[in-house]
Amino acid sequence: MSPTGVAVMMLAGFLFLLFLSDGMCSEDSCSYQDVLNYLNLTKTNEQYFVTRPVKNYKNHTLVQLEVLIYAILDVVEKEQKFIPYVWTVMRWKNEYISWDPEQFCGIDNVSLPAEMLWKPDLTIEEMTERDKAPPSPYITINNEGDVEIHNDLVLVSTCRMHTYKFPFDTQSCNLSFKSVIHTVRDLRLRPSDVSSEATECSKDVMRTQYEWLFINMNVTTNKGNFSHEQDIIIYTINMKRRSAFYIVNFLLPVLFFLCLDLASFMISNRGGEKLSFKVTVLLAVTVMQLILNDILPSSSDKIPLIAVYCIGIFALMMLSLLETIVVMYLMEKDLHQSNKADKDPHLTEGCRTQGETDFRICHRELDNQMQSLHVYDDESPSELLSVTKEHNTSKMVDENRALEKVSDELRQMEKTLTLLLYSKNNRFTHGSWTRIAKRFNRVFVAFYVALNCGFLTFLFLKWSSDEN
Repeated sequence: MSPTGVAVMMLAGFLFLLFLSDGMCSEDSCSYQDVLNYLNLTKTNEQYFVTRPVKNYKNHTLVQLEVLIYAILDVVEKEQKFIPYVWTVMRWKNEYISWDPEQFCGIDNVSLPAEMLWKPDLTIEEMTERDKAPPSPYITINNEGDVEIHNDLVLVSTCRMHTYKFPFDTQSCNLSFKSVIHTVRDLRLRPSDVSSEATECSKDVMRTQYEWLFINMNVTTNKGNFSHEQDIIIYTINMKRRSAFYIVNFLLPVLFFLCLDLASFMISNRGGEKLSFKVTVLLAVTVMQLILNDILPSSSDKIPLIAVYCIGIFALMMLSLLETIVVMYLMEKDLHQSNKADKDPHLTEGCRTQGETDFRICHRELDNQMQSLHVYDDESPSELLSVTKEHNTSKMVDENRALEKVSDELRQMEKTLTLLLYSKNNRFTHGSWTRIAKRFNRVFVAFYVALNCGFLTFLFLKWSSDEN
């Protein structure tokens, strides 16, 4: 065989062996571990997880962040805390990772333990407690070096509560993401979604909202301008309180207590039933104020309208209670004067009955008595005695009876004069204080109803306004 033929046969054999070798490699390189072996990605290779994954330190790492609200677990107004359950997705590029998927049976992404790669040191400024949800144990990489990690976070964060319009308030709580130590020279932050996309996605995955209604989520970026500054992505969650619970269990009961206080004006002022009823209603409103004190924060820029509502109704009820005390005092004063008149021995029976007579009636009765006694004004006892002496001595018994009658009439005249003097010195006769109390009570009821209507209208307009 010629040398040329030998060379051709040797070349064909080499190509056949090379083909067999490529086929064997292709069949054996169909596992994720082959990709990791190719990248030399192990827990001992520090270039992957110790330092920032760039080949030139002047290159910054761009981190894209996506945040979705999965649930609103709690909002604690007293402690001004916001507790959401959020999903976060971080994406960045690792310059040390790349491979050809065709060499590994089309494998273009691999999942591996999260501790094997460097991760951005992002934190949340408003977070006050460590995340209670376990971190994601895995991280995903693709053939172009893009790294992605998903995390579920149960956040306990601070949120300044605006409770001025409670329970018709709208709250806005921020979640501010930034790097712990890296500045804009090393790490840049960018949101993956705009506000509208983040809002729609959050509404789609939302499972529970506690007593709140999720409105939207605004995404803003504060870009650092100098090398020592940091990028900050702020997610603002806007939510509105579901007020039906507080209307039924708080606002309406207090309003019902006010209606009971208005209805109490129909109770008689005599006796202590009306006074004790008003005190009981006032104590019930006090209990509602104690419940409200456990809900609202102790410090606020403005006094909440619901506190004004409770304090105002408490003040109105207290004013009503004071009016009842004054009316009862006036009527008791009239009763006291009546009892004093009953104990006076100089007053006649007709003028001592409580609430039945006044000064004018007594004065007319006394005038009638004086007119009936006028016949005796022109005669003295001595003249009557001389007349009796001129009669026959056989009529001495009749004369003595006449003298006794005259004596009785004189004593009656003395009582009548005494009564006239007492009446002139006590022109404010029995029943006058009662009439004044009733007139005052009618005027106060009209004023009280108007004051209540004005106060409730003022609060309704405040709650309906856009002021916060």
